[in-house]
Amino acid sequence: MTERDSVWSADSTNDTYPTRAGRRRQSLLEGDPGTRWEPLSADEEPDGAPVAYGPDAAPDYAPSIAGRTTGTVPYGTVPYEPEPYGSDLSDTRAFESDLSDTRAFEPDLSNAGAIASQPSDTDLPDAEPGESRLIEHGRGPRGAFGSEPVAELPPQPADPPVTRPRASAARTGRRSFLTPDTAVVPAETGLRGALTRIGVRIPPSAAELTVRAHTRAVSQHWPGPRTIAVVNGKGGANKTPTTVMLAAVFARNGGGPVLAWDNNETRGTLGWRTEQGPHEATVLDLLPQTGALLAPSAQSALLARYVHHQTEDKYDVLRSKPDVLASEQKVTSRDFDALHEVASKYFRLNVVDSGNDETAERWLRMLHHTHQLVIATTTLEEHAEAGALLLEALRARGGDYEQLSRNAVVIVSQSDKNGTAPQAQAIAAGFTELARSAVTIPFDPALLKGRIRYGSLRPATQRAWLAAAAAVAEGL
Repeated sequence: MTERDSVWSADSTNDTYPTRAGRRRQSLLEGDPGTRWEPLSADEEPDGAPVAYGPDAAPDYAPSIAGRTTGTVPYGTVPYEPEPYGSDLSDTRAFESDLSDTRAFEPDLSNAGAIASQPSDTDLPDAEPGESRLIEHGRGPRGAFGSEPVAELPPQPADPPVTRPRASAARTGRRSFLTPDTAVVPAETGLRGALTRIGVRIPPSAAELTVRAHTRAVSQHWPGPRTIAVVNGKGGANKTPTTVMLAAVFARNGGGPVLAWDNNETRGTLGWRTEQGPHEATVLDLLPQTGALLAPSAQSALLARYVHHQTEDKYDVLRSKPDVLASEQKVTSRDFDALHEVASKYFRLNVVDSGNDETAERWLRMLHHTHQLVIATTTLEEHAEAGALLLEALRARGGDYEQLSRNAVVIVSQSDKNGTAPQAQAIAAGFTELARSAVTIPFDPALLKGRIRYGSLRPATQRAWLAAAAAVAEGL
């Protein structure tokens, strides 16, 4: 045991214990609370002696912060008094700043050259010892850790700089590794298609390329449901066959649910020209159930109770009820809105067969929801004139009605064998100033009466309806 580690007793003296701890113990034994020992100098401090005060002191030897600041320290210890560094560090206000503004601690280093050449700020005097200053936004505390002034830094911009996107290969001149899609599918129809099937690859003809373009147009899906209205104020103008064929072309090529909707309150015949499902539901049966079908928990299969699916052409039909008077199947604007909301929830495309009464609430409300207007007509002059008058009346109303009129598509059908192709072309040419496009449909006996099926049409008629549907798709 060394002299430093000897037993502490009442006979021990300060010479025996030259360390600060020893002197503190001695003062406590002698009961002299007023004695204060001065700290030894650096050359008087024995090596390895414990530090009795200061920031590195052990808890048993160093007084607490509260004791140093208030003076209430244990007897026999020397209060720790920090040397002044230009400001009183005990005054925590020197470091109080608005921490919500991070610009106070993020100087703009891009202006470092300007900071080095900036003259010192002589307006603010250097801080005196024991004096505290608040940190201002954009600058550090002057004189807090020295007498040199701190140059003011410009504030950080509020918004971060926008990162420039990486330049593409086209802009940098680098050749892209991606190969453009220039492959052409060989011919598939006609004599060229027959040669392709036996191993002779021949490019498609111009006619086949046109059919492919029309097929792509009607096969696309749009961002949201779309509504097509087939109209003409004159009865017998081929509105119902036009509605059926447009729905069939879009459903067979584009997939997804398509609805053909009979919006006629005066004995509409859409149900008679299409396939009937295992029930006899009509729009009047669907109307009371619109709230249940619009509920979040409603399932799309429930709609099969009210629409009639066409098994060959893959679209659905919402029938009217032609065996009752028009007064018994009135549909108000609010009713039409509810029906249209259901149709837009369950179908991507709605093709509406309108009635003949252009003043009916359901007819006018149909135009409100229409994205593409289709004028159906035949080669008969009165049908064509009724369609032209309708377009002119809508254009005279202005606003959305005028836009629908200018963007309309006219479909001229040879509805009987007495009509000729030149007559249909002449009528279509007469609509060029009133509508966006006008197409013609050749005569086909499969469209005259009975149920209408796309597969029963002649190839030329199928191509004509595909072209008509492609013209309609351009406006969607």
